[in-house]
Amino acid sequence: MTKLKNKDLISIHDLSLQEIEDIFALSADLKKKQQNQEKHEYLWAKSLAMIFEKPSTRTRVSFEIGMWQLGGLAINLDQEAIGLGERESVGDVAKTLSRYADAILVRTFEHAKVIELAKYANVPVINGLSDLLHPCQALADFFTVIEKKGKDNLKNLKMAYIGDGNNVCHSLMFAAAKLGIKLVIAAPKGYEPKAEIVKTSFADAKASGAEIEIVNDPVIASEHADVIYTDVWASMGQERQRKTKNVKFKTFQVNAELVKLAKPDYIFMHCLPAHRGEEVTADVIDGTQSVVFDQAENRLHVQKAILTLLLGGNNG
Repeated sequence: MTKLKNKDLISIHDLSLQEIEDIFALSADLKKKQQNQEKHEYLWAKSLAMIFEKPSTRTRVSFEIGMWQLGGLAINLDQEAIGLGERESVGDVAKTLSRYADAILVRTFEHAKVIELAKYANVPVINGLSDLLHPCQALADFFTVIEKKGKDNLKNLKMAYIGDGNNVCHSLMFAAAKLGIKLVIAAPKGYEPKAEIVKTSFADAKASGAEIEIVNDPVIASEHADVIYTDVWASMGQERQRKTKNVKFKTFQVNAELVKLAKPDYIFMHCLPAHRGEEVTADVIDGTQSVVFDQAENRLHVQKAILTLLLGGNNG
């Protein structure tokens, strides 16, 4: 079992296509082992320090349980306890935790803190979410797409992302660009993905043959889509913008009328938590073509693969 090329997992842009495929292959193997109740303690006695500045359900539970299933230990450090960049400098935290733990996970607001932690840490740093990127989520998302649609059909698929050009959208762009998938993003004017992400992902897409398109019309994005994906309109830390965004994003709701434009066997995806009645209607997210809880489960298996490949776990 080979390690990933880079010390850290900060962005999918930093991964090669082969590394993404290695993550997916190991994720499938680990998922099968978990379902068959086979031990897979590849990280026996290894430890993960988890820093959470933002609330978390899926990220915390999947990493903590995942590390335990791999034979290791995960410790939660919330902002009140650690005071990252306030009670203590980011560099000092990184250096200290590197003496205790084998890896560091951080879920934070400022992407710069992820970069700074990685700069000063001697152990792998995993971006569990920042305001710019959410790589673990996007990797789990595309692993789910492969499960549902098949690996061989991947480059023939069209994914429509409807909503805010946020951290999830950015990481989906990087992943689609590496995997060669057609991704059409529909966002209101002024809420498109950041220019720096567009430039980098478009360059990656040119190299892989992927198609990434950004439009301001959810109808165009949804037509003949194999996958329709959305996220909350106001992310954590943007609660004050919620009323404004609810008005500006009103026509970007994923509802029964919009999904009729997709292929009959389309799947609906959402990274959760969801605001039913805002970005998506209950009949869509709770319908038979929704795979949101498969996505949520796959965070566990994909992140276990990431941990194993970053830490050089031994599968015997």
